[in-house]
Amino acid sequence: MSTTPVDPHSSSIPGKTDLKHLATISLAALGVVFGDIGTSPLYAMRECFHGEYSIPVTNDNVLGVLSLLIWAILLIVTLKYLTFIMKADNDGEGGILALTSLIISHSRKNKKERWLLVAIGLFGAALLFGDGMITPAISVLSAVEGVQIIAPEFGSLAIPVTIAILIGLFLFQHHGTAKVGALFGPIILVWFTAIGIFGFNEIVRYPQILVSISPYYGIRFLMNNHIHGFMVLGAVFLAVTGAEALYADMGHFGRRPIRLTWLVVVFPSLLLNYFGQGAFLLASPESSYNPFYSLVPSWGVIPMVILATMATIIASQALITGVFSLVQQAIQLGYLPRVTVRHTSASHIGQIYVPAANWSLMIATVGLVAGFGSSSRLASAYGVAVTATMLISAILFYYVARDIWNWNRLAVNLLVGLFMVMDLSFFAASMSKLFHGAWFPLVIGLVCFTLMVTWQQGRALLLKQIQERTLTLGEFSESLAIQSPQRVNGQAIYLTANPDIVPIALLHNMRHNKVLHSEVGLLHFSTERVPRVSNSRKVEVTSIGDGMYKIIARYGYMEYPNIRQVLALANQQGMHFKANAISFFLNREKIVVVMKTRMSVWRKKLFGLMARNALSASAYYDLPSGQVIEIGVQVQI
Repeated sequence: MSTTPVDPHSSSIPGKTDLKHLATISLAALGVVFGDIGTSPLYAMRECFHGEYSIPVTNDNVLGVLSLLIWAILLIVTLKYLTFIMKADNDGEGGILALTSLIISHSRKNKKERWLLVAIGLFGAALLFGDGMITPAISVLSAVEGVQIIAPEFGSLAIPVTIAILIGLFLFQHHGTAKVGALFGPIILVWFTAIGIFGFNEIVRYPQILVSISPYYGIRFLMNNHIHGFMVLGAVFLAVTGAEALYADMGHFGRRPIRLTWLVVVFPSLLLNYFGQGAFLLASPESSYNPFYSLVPSWGVIPMVILATMATIIASQALITGVFSLVQQAIQLGYLPRVTVRHTSASHIGQIYVPAANWSLMIATVGLVAGFGSSSRLASAYGVAVTATMLISAILFYYVARDIWNWNRLAVNLLVGLFMVMDLSFFAASMSKLFHGAWFPLVIGLVCFTLMVTWQQGRALLLKQIQERTLTLGEFSESLAIQSPQRVNGQAIYLTANPDIVPIALLHNMRHNKVLHSEVGLLHFSTERVPRVSNSRKVEVTSIGDGMYKIIARYGYMEYPNIRQVLALANQQGMHFKANAISFFLNREKIVVVMKTRMSVWRKKLFGLMARNALSASAYYDLPSGQVIEIGVQVQI
């Protein structure tokens, strides 16, 4: 999903080489970042006039809906995200977890208020898992349903064909996107060019549709249609459901290429297509069941169905890879247990494959297609997760702008107030579909949030119990001075969750084997609240005497810990450990649930289940299996 990052803060005037590089990066961003929002024309307008809360196709209604849709894109995507939210980067990285980490690192809020903001941010991240399930389902199904335009008698094939495409997509994930990544940008460029041209052709025939750019028609529509008009906002919102991806992928491409691609290619193409759909509906109200494909001349329907299917697969790929990235970040930040994470590209660090997330997404996505049966029904479930995430992003941005950047409070209140009015309106309209499928992403988000919070709190309880049963480094050094164990030649590294205490594995080894290696390293992996840590400060080695070293390896939440890199950097600071001669000692905790502590019993049992199924530290840090010794310890929580 990633490519070579550019400096998002660069303001220098580009030369020919820089312009060529900017064009290359912008084309890559086009394929990865804009696939989701770029395929919204397949279903957004249709749902307004042929969905769960559809309204009659009249002149006033078409102009009103189109006005709302255009201004939603303008205000939410262009103003909110590209102009303001993207300013809130964490060392160039974007996304709701990056925004949450920014608050944790820099906010001056007290501990209780900061935890509340972190919890809100975590819930927003959890909702993206539900979005990652629904987006591939509704996007691919909407494209494949174009078959009914070509041959209505084959309409029953839409579901099995969609399921087959989705299964193939998920089966391909372990190969990575590097092999086909170069094709993404050109295909999406063809897509935007095509939808823009088809829309322009219809505008030329009915230029009066352009008056809908005035917000007057949108306001009049809401006033005339009252509650029914408000309900339609849930369908209007479908036009901006990919906006969060622009922010999340900022670290891969930088602000400038994303903003440039949006203004030059994506925004004009979307405007032309939506205006074209509106013009066609004015001329042919009976075509509300699929206004997108109605724009396409008969000779171009088959190629357009194929192109739409390719575009939706690419959009789905971006969401799937985004979920992989989100899982990795959550693991690094301590909110999910370790699972297998495989890198699928030697040159693109962001291209990873998470088997557990992949198969979970496949089962959920295929189940959604089979269960809902049509893209219109799926649209009822779509939007709630995204509106909630956008609402949360606005809340977090408010605290960043006010408390970290020290912006003028009145200006921040007015700006975020505008964002909140929009987000709350769309969220309330989407919640009207609660019993028509909108409950699904909320349940998924709640489940994922519960898992993340349970894991974080369970680990804190576990580490507290372990800390109470061991010694500090100072106490351990004093005990060695009083009674030194037998020292044997060799090198040992003990992984520790706390760099200031002695691992239980070391104490158990001394108690039962009565020996201590001549050279001992206590290794602690620390995840910083920044995306990446430079090699110059990645590893810190402190000698604590008697041939023992404290090693702190710092990694960002976008990085993957690497034991070989740690040893190489540590040896540059005075250690002389040989990778093939080291014995690695790990704790293997057996968790026993008791009734004493504040966490509820069912959550303790859930934590125990997650811990038992977590990837071992040996596998996660890629330790050489023949050099690992695990020492069991029973811990009560």
